[in-house]
Parts: sequence; structure tokens; C-alpha cells
Amino acid sequence: MKGSDVSSKSKPEKVDDPAAANSDPSLGSISGLDTGVEPDRTQEKEKESQDKKSVAMASNKLKLEASSPGIWGNSLRVRIDYDGIGPEVYDRYRLGKDDLFNLTVYINNGREDVQKERFQNLSVKEGSRRIDKVLLRESQLVRVSIDGVPESRPPEDSKLIAMSEGKDSASLDALSYLGDQNKKSGIYALEKADLFNLLCIPPDKRDGDIPSNVYSAAMAYCAKRRAMLIVDPPSAWSKIKETAASEAKKGFSNLGLSGPDSRNAAIYFPRVIESDPLQEGQLETFAPCGIVAGVIARTDRTRGVWKAPAGLEASLNGIFGLDANLTNEENGLLNPLGINCLRSFPVIGKVIWGARTLRGADQLSDEYKYIPVRRLVLYIEESLYRGTQWVVFEPNDEPLWAQIRLNVGSFMHTLFRQGAFQGKSPNEAYFVKCDKETTTQDDINKGIVNIVVGFAPLKPAEFVVIKIQQIAGQIQT
Repeated sequence: MKGSDVSSKSKPEKVDDPAAANSDPSLGSISGLDTGVEPDRTQEKEKESQDKKSVAMASNKLKLEASSPGIWGNSLRVRIDYDGIGPEVYDRYRLGKDDLFNLTVYINNGREDVQKERFQNLSVKEGSRRIDKVLLRESQLVRVSIDGVPESRPPEDSKLIAMSEGKDSASLDALSYLGDQNKKSGIYALEKADLFNLLCIPPDKRDGDIPSNVYSAAMAYCAKRRAMLIVDPPSAWSKIKETAASEAKKGFSNLGLSGPDSRNAAIYFPRVIESDPLQEGQLETFAPCGIVAGVIARTDRTRGVWKAPAGLEASLNGIFGLDANLTNEENGLLNPLGINCLRSFPVIGKVIWGARTLRGADQLSDEYKYIPVRRLVLYIEESLYRGTQWVVFEPNDEPLWAQIRLNVGSFMHTLFRQGAFQGKSPNEAYFVKCDKETTTQDDINKGIVNIVVGFAPLKPAEFVVIKIQQIAGQIQT
């Protein structure tokens, strides 16, 4: 994205000396001749004046660019003003009266320019208000280009200056998504984040798909970071609406997402239909990972990570429909495979109707068959890992173990009281063990303390079985 040069409207052209241009360098200049007459330097003085003016104007050009590449930056507009800058402001920042200015950033929405950001009391001088540092720290829209800080304050202008030459990149390939872990690019840009627990990788095209090798790498990375990956279904599954369920059943095994790491992933089918703000509200089909992640986050906040993000409470707000409407029979065909269905019911609306991981197939009988069970384990692991950092370098003996049992037991008891475990009593719901049986003398010699935590997880009721028997005109359930 090439940004805009914020400068005066016109730039004078450099005026060359015609006499010098037509002269023969071997003859020297006219002023060098000993004629006894003072040479006329009018043209030389005009040229020198114009050169100085050009240099001065070049020195106050502020070069800005969009904060990220793409055609979206062409909608940015900026304006410089000196409003409200008085002596008290100069004194506060210990700058001269010609050092401070204000910058306003607008976005053109196709109808009008809407103000989005405003930065006051900026400067090109070193200090707390130097413009490149302020924009890098506070702006979501613009940055100063490399070598874009001018030597002097940019001129005030009542007109908005538009950015241009922004271009979208070519379609992303698998290498773009995978990136390089050493360079922290692609999915490994998350190395810069201290903590995340849900990962979505939406395709860069509305009808696009993410390559399976990208999902495989992301799944392994999520297992390493104690997070869950939300997998989108291939667009081809619901190309023919009437056979969408059978296509999903046939294509599921072709995804190649299996193994222990698939405990940290879940797939949702079909895709969703939403209005596209970039197409003036036209209805388009989108990958469901984003809206599913929102439902999971909402469930975490209202009920806890141990509650399955599915059912009547897991409503898909803001969508107009589903790319394929599934029946109960089709849902019953896909759910035992580990495919979580998105359903539409009369009155209820659109909801998530499945809560299994990619290891959730009935044939696998995996202990982490259900999303809430797996996410609760990840939550406890991460919480205990972060909450026991204080034990490092403490004497590795019974007093430390007792303190660990007390702290970890208090954390687990809080979860028990919130309804995260099965069992009527703490003894039935969880245990914490940290003693000489878990930490042997060999462990102590190696500087290791082992903590064993167990709990009885809650599992969602996928099927409600009702037995009805009619006896003497009564119904017993």
C-alpha cells in the first residue's frame, strides 16, 4: 500500500539558468571572466531561491500508509490542522510554536467520509508525541512510512488527502497459512500471543477451502498450546443441497484429520448464509468457524467451559439461513461420526446441534469424545500450570507438597461448587495427589515435583430416552 504525501498543494519547478545550460563548460562561467564589469547575478539568485524553496517544501512532507496491506486502505482519508495549539501546549511538551499539529483519519464508506481517529499535539521532533511512535502505539488504521517523518511540521490543509494504490494480495496458498515457526509467521504468528484457546482459520474466499495440511499443522499446534481448532466443512459437501449429508459422510474420512491431536479439533456442518457488508448486504455463504467461536465464547461466559456449546441456548444469531437444511435422520447419520451439525428448527431458530471433537466417533470410544470434556481438561491444565509457577525453586519436600495440595484442592473445589464435575461430594468429584508417591527421590534429585489431579467430568446428554407404559389409564414416565 502506497500512502499519501501530506504536503502543500503545489510544488514549484526548479528553474535552471539558460545561459549555464547553453554554455560550453570548457569556457568557464561568465562570472569568471575578468571584464572589469560586475556580472549580472539575477538569474543565479532566482535559481538559488527556488532551490531553497523546493528543499523546504520537500522537508515537510509527511508520508503515511495503511496499517496493513490491501485495497481497503484506499478508503482512508487524512487531514492536518493546527486547531487548539497554543502557548500552554508548547510549554507542556517543551517544543517550539511551529512543532505541533493534529492529525485526523477518516474512512470513506462510499457515501461520505466518517471520522475514525484523531490525534492531537503531534510532532516530528523527538519526544513523547513524535508522530511515528504515537501512530504505532495508538492507531488502528495508519502508520508513518519508512523515512516518512519530515524534518519540519507538515502544512495545515482544510481538504482531505486520500490514500491510493492499495492492492489485495493474490489468493493465499498453503505455505502462506503455514508460515515459519522461527519467523513467527502464518499460524505461528500466535507465538506472539501469551494465551489463546480457540483457533479459526477462515478461507480468504467466500467459497474457498483451507488445505488439509494446514488444518493438520494447526491441529498439532493447538494441542501444543492447549487450544481448540474449529474446522470448516469443504464447500463441495453442500453444493447439492439434497445430498449434502451423504456427501459429508463420504468426504469426512478424506479430510485426513485423525490421531491424538484431533482431540483438540471439532468440525461444524453446514456453512451459514449471512449478509455481506462488502456487497451492500447481499446474502452470501460463509464458513461457520467465526460464528461458532462466538457461541462457544458466550457459553463459556454464561455457563462455563464444562457446558457443551450446543442445544437451544447455542443460537446462531445474525444469520439468515444454513447452506443445507438437515433432517433428524441426517443429523443422526453425521453425529456418530463426529460431525457437529448446525440445525434450523421452527420457533427455536438456528442452533448448534452437536458437541463432539474429531475423536468423537462412536467406534473410537475416546475419553475426549466431547468438546466440553476436552476443553475442561485444557482449562484445568493451563490454570494449574500458570497457578503453580510459585513452586519453582522452593524446597522440594513435604511442606511444599502440602501447600500444593491446599492450593490446587481449593481451585478444584471452586470448580466443583460451580457444577463442573459429577458427584455429590468432593471425594466423588475430584482428587489431588502430591506426596512422596508421586514425587520420588529420583524426581527430587532432578528438581521435579509431580502433581496428579483427577476429576469426574460431566458429559452432555445427546439422547433423551423416555419409556412410556400405559396402565389402568395412567401414564408412567
